[in-house]
Amino acid sequence: MKKFLFADLDDTLFQTIEKCAVREALEPAAYYSDGSICSFTTPAQRAVFDFMSAGMTVIPTTARSLDAYRRVDIGFTSYAILNFGGVILQPDGSIERDWQGRMHGLMTAALPGLQELAARIGDWCARTGYGGRPRLVEDEGTPFFIVVKDPDKVALNLERVEREVVLPWIAGEGRDYCVHRNGNNLAVLPRSLDKADAVAYVTERLRREHGEIVTFGMGDSRSDARFMADCDYAIVPRRTQLAKLALEAL
Repeated sequence: MKKFLFADLDDTLFQTIEKCAVREALEPAAYYSDGSICSFTTPAQRAVFDFMSAGMTVIPTTARSLDAYRRVDIGFTSYAILNFGGVILQPDGSIERDWQGRMHGLMTAALPGLQELAARIGDWCARTGYGGRPRLVEDEGTPFFIVVKDPDKVALNLERVEREVVLPWIAGEGRDYCVHRNGNNLAVLPRSLDKADAVAYVTERLRREHGEIVTFGMGDSRSDARFMADCDYAIVPRRTQLAKLALEAL
């Protein structure tokens, strides 16, 4: 029986140097657009990836855009899920057009809300003197979500943006959107954008191609929890947001 692992990338298979608990024998795993190193793998992560790759097919399931995904230096050979589920790549690297058409319609409908919230965050930043700014993430001509990063990489600074601007908006006219904050990333997504929906779509494809299969889900954050829960088994790296919420809490 074929086995497939849907795996988040950042903070799951690799991470920035600041998040590396062990800093010996690190190897580059992803790069910035200027060619400098963005993220690294530890020896343990490489051993786990080799172990998993030997027995199952690994399918990246990430918030990364197509450009950022292409700057990941790890060999994947099957489907890939990008932009929180907004884009699906087929095994040959081409975009799955049926899915793309569906998501383009949903995201176009959600764009006015994202623009409204981006304007509110921008006004709040100007009024308070906060240095961060909202950015609309688009890929292949489709808008997907808003992201805010703290310019000083102080993750707690984003809590105030979430509490004072984002959550009140979601509680009112923004009820069709959700917020995800982990580390130095605060993202606001339409509820119609979810990794779990893309994983379900790819899983159905895999069942048609291979018959009965076993699926595994692996991720570090609460935004990964839904697609992981839909898989047959879930894998959670330690010292991550999801580990603190689901495992360390017990």
